[in-house]
Amino acid sequence: MTSLPLTPTSAAHGVLDCHYFDEGLCRSCTFIETTHIDQVSNKEAWCREVLADHSPDVWLPAVVGADSDFRNRAKLAVGGSAGAVTLGILDQDFHGVDLRECGIQSAQIRTVIPTLAGFLDHTNLDPYDIKARRGELKFVHVTAAPSGDLMIRFVVRSQHGLDALRSRRDQLIELIPMATVISVNLLPEHKAVLEGSHEELLLGDSLRMNLDRVDLHLRPQSFFQTNTEVAIALYNQVAEWVDEISPSSLWDLYCGVGGFALYCAKESDQQTSRTVTGVELSEQAIESAKISAAELGFGTQSGTTVEFIADDATEFAEANLATGERPDCVIVNPPRRGIGARLSAALEESGIDHIVYSSCNPLTLAKDLDRMPSCTVERAQVFDMFPHTKHLEVAVVLRRR
Repeated sequence: MTSLPLTPTSAAHGVLDCHYFDEGLCRSCTFIETTHIDQVSNKEAWCREVLADHSPDVWLPAVVGADSDFRNRAKLAVGGSAGAVTLGILDQDFHGVDLRECGIQSAQIRTVIPTLAGFLDHTNLDPYDIKARRGELKFVHVTAAPSGDLMIRFVVRSQHGLDALRSRRDQLIELIPMATVISVNLLPEHKAVLEGSHEELLLGDSLRMNLDRVDLHLRPQSFFQTNTEVAIALYNQVAEWVDEISPSSLWDLYCGVGGFALYCAKESDQQTSRTVTGVELSEQAIESAKISAAELGFGTQSGTTVEFIADDATEFAEANLATGERPDCVIVNPPRRGIGARLSAALEESGIDHIVYSSCNPLTLAKDLDRMPSCTVERAQVFDMFPHTKHLEVAVVLRRR
């Protein structure tokens, strides 16, 4: 596995040109005025500083993808007025800022945003007014697969908005033939979240995210990394590390729709029989992972057993370790809060030889490593999943001393 090259555009020769930033309309890409190569260098330096007490034997070169057209998911706030909506963000006064030409979104997403805006204009539904707490249209979420297929999700305030969109289902399908999933999410509460708990499907049920070795299935509320190119590199690197460890049994905790588990279950030239267990709290994500596993032939394929379980990662680990069940290797890929004190303690006391930890927050990673003093960091690598921001992904391989 080698690092992805810097793209020969602004990464090497300048900065990404963005008129929204220049005009002060959007400052989400905080470091867009810094060259991409310097952004990555700064992220690596910060990550090394945060992990100074757990310095790895080897820092591998950062994995870097494109600095434009990389986001596979747009979370677009609806602003403006009925018949003249904006799709982008809301400013400090909650006025809509239209970002349909945003350069970090994938080309497929940029292409479809004007069509979505025109469709919403024709519904004559009011964008949600945060100050007045009235209106219907809150967000549009668009996810793009490498194939060009799209998942379109509308977030509305009430049943009235849902009914209005449902009645125009056929029109929307005709306007956006590349959409394989269309849904409407109800968010009646007035709070700073991007979606509610109730989702009604108008078309399909999952987006096929066709990666290089595995097809994952994303349902409307599934999590997937926002940068497909770098996510593929992350999956492949972790799979390579796991193959080097060569465990006969592997747990993938916080497995989501199964990316790490399925990449590590794919047979390599060096791999012997392996049992892989993925654990994720979301039942929908687990069902999606099972579909991918079945498509890959796991369950019937000799030498490899793959199982996905809907459960809390910490409770699963504690319960199984208490009965003496101990895998040879564990992968953890938690949210920003990290794996926390309980799971860290369970892994520390488990005697498990190897842990691969993928983190989107080096600060919580460092805290979790503090709680596992019997483990040493062999290798670490930064993955530039979020160009132009302070955010990053870092993966480390831990070995018991």
